[in-house]
Amino acid sequence: MWSLDEVAAAYTNELYLCISAGATSFPHQALSSAGATQGLRLRAAVDTTTSADTVATTTASMAAAAAPPRPRVMVLPFPAQGHVMPLMELSRRLVGHGFEVDFVNTEYNQARVLAAMEDTEGETGAAVHAGIHLVSLPDGMGADCDRTDIVKLGQSLPVAMLGGLEELIRARNTRWVVADVSMSWVLDLVATVGVRVALFLTYSAAVFALRAHVPKLIEDGIIDESGKSRQQDFPVSWTSPHQFILDMLFPYAGNVKRNERIQMSPKMPAIAAAELPWTGVGKSPEARRAVMQSMSKNTPYTLADTLVCNTFQEIESEALALLPKEPLAIGPLVASKSSTSAGHFWPQDLTSLSWLDAQAPSSVVYLAFGSFTVFDATRLQELADGLVLTGRPFLWVFRPNFANGVDEGWLEEFRCRVGDKGLVVGWAPQQRVLSHPSVACFISHCGWNSTMEGVRHGVPFLCWPYFADQFLNQSYICDMWGTGLRICADEQGIVTKEEIRNKVARLLGDEGIKARALSLKSRACASIADGGPSHQDLLEFVNLLREQ
Repeated sequence: MWSLDEVAAAYTNELYLCISAGATSFPHQALSSAGATQGLRLRAAVDTTTSADTVATTTASMAAAAAPPRPRVMVLPFPAQGHVMPLMELSRRLVGHGFEVDFVNTEYNQARVLAAMEDTEGETGAAVHAGIHLVSLPDGMGADCDRTDIVKLGQSLPVAMLGGLEELIRARNTRWVVADVSMSWVLDLVATVGVRVALFLTYSAAVFALRAHVPKLIEDGIIDESGKSRQQDFPVSWTSPHQFILDMLFPYAGNVKRNERIQMSPKMPAIAAAELPWTGVGKSPEARRAVMQSMSKNTPYTLADTLVCNTFQEIESEALALLPKEPLAIGPLVASKSSTSAGHFWPQDLTSLSWLDAQAPSSVVYLAFGSFTVFDATRLQELADGLVLTGRPFLWVFRPNFANGVDEGWLEEFRCRVGDKGLVVGWAPQQRVLSHPSVACFISHCGWNSTMEGVRHGVPFLCWPYFADQFLNQSYICDMWGTGLRICADEQGIVTKEEIRNKVARLLGDEGIKARALSLKSRACASIADGGPSHQDLLEFVNLLREQ
């Protein structure tokens, strides 16, 4: 009596011989020597003749069943929009190279992502991407807590998540975690569960190099780790639209003692000490003090196997050389047109694309300020009036919670005022917008994702930074690359409608800026193309992750 395995082997061998002979149907003589029970089981699964297509499918299924499991990687972003999106793009690339990805959101953000997908295209969690599995853990914040207070949120995360992450890693036998550098506390798991960690930079390499330089800035007396300094004689060199930044930069000066300009190398941007990336993080003196004290600590980055950056060598070679570990620069990370909405906290309004189709080439002013920027009523009105004064069509991303002290009636009145000349949407498919031939320029808060997306698509910038790394990114755009202009506030800290009108006209009349933007686009595309430096670094990263 043959075993089932022996019967299956004999049958498969007979099929193989028939296929080799060019047959299109296959008798079951292979079963004649098998025991009756085993033969009946197999005959029940196959008709008296079997097509070549069915055999091919069966053979492929058997091969898949015999194939080793796909290597599994956990991806852990900081729970903010600008951190989730690039790590979702990286996850899609890893799946394309044969990995299964457990993408860990907080429970709060997971609900937002799934709701946004449903509202955008009727997508569901199952449509995220084959190979990407959405997982959620608590963030430790109460239902009514302010999750835009990123200092409080950041302090809550390790307490709330480390235990759950450890359990998940053990249950799924995960060998690698690709973690946002802002979640570097995950390095604690290297010792407890033996997992390997790759840290992903969601900001520029220059910001990370500056962060590593914090102890020297404290030693030189430029910044103060205590947060008690009250310098009030800084020049008005910032351009933020919101009073919160006024209150934050000037009375407390973001821990700054001497407002010097800092430049770490000739090919890196210079930045005023009052605009260092961490000076605007924290909603109270105590929170800013906590940020500075964490910055001054020596995080054990040596425990990470590698650093991965959403940048490319052409624009940040000197900054990359200053990082504490040799990095892998794999950017710019760009979404494919077939990508789903997974990773977005708000539903994307796809009508923006059909509206752009109806506009003239290089005519539209596109403006979007990310997920944190907030305007007050005065600054909002100046911006709206300035857009009208440009005389150009515009596409404005006006997300929920973008404006303080403004009711829904204001927005509807503005829409009626501008008619077809402008389109205001809650959230847009930004990379598809920036790649559209109708877009002439990008009024941006200069977050690093937006900066990389604008670079990748060759769009000139008008820079309007709000906080954190955005001032440094503005310096890259305006001073190092020459692909944009600053929008400047007046003595009262207001960006006037006349300033907006004049800067749009000046930007779009500058052929040099346009040419430099297109040149930078060409170099970005070459970097991510097959054989380019970023593509090679991505392949090196993939090979590293395969070391299970």
